[in-house]
Amino acid sequence: MTEFEKALKTGRRLTRDGAKAASTALSGGEMMQAAGDVINARLEIMAAGMADPRKADLTEMSLMSTEKVEALSASASAMAKTFGDIGGRLGSGVMTEAGLASKAATSIATAATPAAALQAQYSYAVGWWSRAAAQLLTLNSALLQGQADAIRPIHNTAVANAKRLKK
Repeated sequence: MTEFEKALKTGRRLTRDGAKAASTALSGGEMMQAAGDVINARLEIMAAGMADPRKADLTEMSLMSTEKVEALSASASAMAKTFGDIGGRLGSGVMTEAGLASKAATSIATAATPAAALQAQYSYAVGWWSRAAAQLLTLNSALLQGQADAIRPIHNTAVANAKRLKK
């Protein structure tokens, strides 16, 4: 792959990441609006139930906690998966980099001339910089996806409740 092709690939990835971040921010706003609507509707249901306990909507009142637990559990599960995947990816990257550093140290130590030693050191440093940048981009992409995955169950529950409770 040429440097130009790498730059294009990186540009496409950054564009996808930007779109993912914007979409998640929009979902967050929708979720907050829906949550406000749900809280308002449920406060009215609770007030009506307190005014006349015989007319209390016990089904809706029971959903207030069970839906939250389900949505938050799904969100926590998504976050755990994301962090587990990231941890595995970082651990693998550390092991790969340790092997490359060992090879670079051998090349530097066995270089025939000081110039060859400097060239080996320079080659490792440039390669490391490129690998670190790629890993950072991958980490950023994984975190953005994890954020989207974590907000999704809460967003879906809040929006569905707002639609259901709308009068």
